[in-house]
Amino acid sequence: MPPFSLHVLGVLRHPPRTHPNFALSSWSRSFANTSAASRSFPRPSLLARPPVVLAHPSCRIRPFSLSSLFSPAKTSPTPSPFAVANIARIEAEANAHPTNVAKQLALFQALTNTKIAAGYDLIIARWERMTEFDPTNPLLHSDKAFEYYLQALSLTNAEASIAPAVRRRESLLAAHPFVLAPVSDLPTSDPQTASESSSHTAAADASASVPLQPTSRSQEIAQSVLAGNAVELGAASPAGVAAGQPLSADMAKLATALGAGFGVSTNPIHVLVNEPKGAWIPKFMRFVIFVLVGGFFVLTILAVLLENSGLVKAAPRQSEFEPHEATKPVKFSDVHGVDEAKEELKDVVAFLKDPTMFAALGGKLPKGVLLTGDPGTGKTMLARAVAGEAGVPFLFASGSEFDEMFVGVGAKRVRELFAAARKKQPAIIFIDELDAIGGKRNARDQQYMKQTLNQLLVEMDGFLQDEGVIVIAATNFPESLDEALVRPGRFDRHIAVPLPDVRGRVQILTHYIKDVVIGKDVDPMILARGTPGFSGADLQNMVNQAAIQASKERCKEVNLRHMEWAKDRIVMGAERRSSFIDEKVKRLTAYHEGGHALAALYTEGAMPLHKVTCMPRGHALGVTSQLPKDDRLMVTLKEFLADIDVCMGGRVAEELIFGPENVTSGASSDLRKATATATRMVKNWGYSEKIGPVYLNDREENISAHKREEIENEVRSLLQAGQSRVLALLKSKQQELHRLANALIEHETLDLEEVKKVIRGEPIRTITEVMSEDLSRMAGSPVAAGAPGMGRGLPT
Repeated sequence: MPPFSLHVLGVLRHPPRTHPNFALSSWSRSFANTSAASRSFPRPSLLARPPVVLAHPSCRIRPFSLSSLFSPAKTSPTPSPFAVANIARIEAEANAHPTNVAKQLALFQALTNTKIAAGYDLIIARWERMTEFDPTNPLLHSDKAFEYYLQALSLTNAEASIAPAVRRRESLLAAHPFVLAPVSDLPTSDPQTASESSSHTAAADASASVPLQPTSRSQEIAQSVLAGNAVELGAASPAGVAAGQPLSADMAKLATALGAGFGVSTNPIHVLVNEPKGAWIPKFMRFVIFVLVGGFFVLTILAVLLENSGLVKAAPRQSEFEPHEATKPVKFSDVHGVDEAKEELKDVVAFLKDPTMFAALGGKLPKGVLLTGDPGTGKTMLARAVAGEAGVPFLFASGSEFDEMFVGVGAKRVRELFAAARKKQPAIIFIDELDAIGGKRNARDQQYMKQTLNQLLVEMDGFLQDEGVIVIAATNFPESLDEALVRPGRFDRHIAVPLPDVRGRVQILTHYIKDVVIGKDVDPMILARGTPGFSGADLQNMVNQAAIQASKERCKEVNLRHMEWAKDRIVMGAERRSSFIDEKVKRLTAYHEGGHALAALYTEGAMPLHKVTCMPRGHALGVTSQLPKDDRLMVTLKEFLADIDVCMGGRVAEELIFGPENVTSGASSDLRKATATATRMVKNWGYSEKIGPVYLNDREENISAHKREEIENEVRSLLQAGQSRVLALLKSKQQELHRLANALIEHETLDLEEVKKVIRGEPIRTITEVMSEDLSRMAGSPVAAGAPGMGRGLPT
């Protein structure tokens, strides 16, 4: 460590800029009010002022380290109440006679005898206050008072301030060279004060009469204090060094150096500071804390700057903003079942190939095309077919890719996507799941949620009329889109992509089975009629599942049995033949499914029965499947009531055969479906005479409590009426119910023709068929399974 001048550390405390008299009464009252359990000698507020440098520009600095935060606080000794009262009395006398040296010395001695740091601070404050405001005070010429002052500095660990104090006193004595009269001759306010003054003078010291001291007398007193040879004051410093205890070798050397004239600016003392063991621990802790806190803020600011500057981007990947180049472009010939949608999109293809064709007569092609429809109907494939037919770049993006935790990132990515498309124009931008960013806005939305949609609106409305960029978007919920997004000028052409009809299903099946080895018994027309409600994705999945099953059975071709197995697996779920079902549970399930099947057979307007099984499939213990003959586009009241009757058939069969106390929870899914149908009949379709032909919102925000009660009563009436009708039906067909249940227990799965034979009492399978089925099971081949519809779910 480089040497430094000791005189730089020398400083006198700041003398309060008030009257020279320093009142102690406030300190006395503060101490008197302190509780005995937590009493400590408080410092007066006057001492908390910042120090003023008199000799050199420096200040006293008390050491502080992290160890002070964990070590228990050390309390100072507490004087007795008698001592406090005595000090208050002496203080009042000293304040009343500021020029009476004897009274001032008596106060200094009383404060020193308290042996606490607050007393030493008061001595220092009174002396410095006197030298600042009243240098003509006789107390300045008292060596004993100066010795008390230096002792107080030493006991408060302010030895560095002794040398400046000596020089300050010598300069003041030189400026005021007169001799004071003996203390006993000083004027007093009354005879009693004079007698007390003489007694304090005798008790203080023989040097109460202050003669004129030579200039070197102050240095002698300072050397005596530093060497520990002063009068024993009996007080210990806060550091634990007694006033009369001999100093260490280093302090003795310091005192000798001060006596030899060192410690001034022209002749400094060079000091080498040695840190104690363990001093590096708090420094290291502070360094680690500063590094961690500073590093956190630096990394946070750096991450924000990098994100906003665009130098580092986590998503979208650069490949998503580049045209997708497929090895085999999709053409309109690869899209089936949506002929009307293809015809409308051919106009877009013609514009991309020759934009001037529409502008010749003043026509303008729509800027955006919105494809709406159920999932799996081929919306994405239509967009790819447009790009493939036109031979233009195709840029794909999903609505969820624009959402990010940082505000403004989504809008930035929209700008980048459209900028990439303009560079490659003519081009097609396809945004899938548009409702993720194009939902309706309201005042409660966060600002970052609006910015992405606003940027999309600006980009689409900012196109030039001859700009060769077409935006195609797809969504399953067109009603949730913002009105500003779907207005003319942005997405001004809406194309519906519905589920394929029977003709479209034939085309889709014919397209997909071209790449599969198909048996002669597979007829796309039969498959299409047996798959109403299937989307193009469902049909593709069915053909793929059938091919996989045929490969597992090591067959040379995919036959009709594989197609039926794949259809039943998609609709009803996979069979769970490994699950153990108790005979009692299996019998109850058979009656439950038999009730559904008979209700579907004998209820007018019900959907035709397809298959019934008591084999566990998916999450159900049994399934009754119904499939319409043709596409079900509109449903009548009779058909809705028939659906409710079929749903209630399983529960009614359990109650009829096993009794009301043995009805199980397996009908929960049936009750849920029946309740949903009845609720829509009352609230949405106007089939309730009491409620009337009204449409009520499903959210029930504007429905009163009384109206909701009426709706619930009507729903309950519909369900109870359906239960009564089915109960009467099954009672009349109870013998057929027993036959059907026994056949289900024996054969597990029955189709429509087999169900009709069973209820007529005819055999359904020969012994050859049974043996063939058993051999196929032993070989691991799946048997024909049922299709979906009513199901008896697992108990909850």
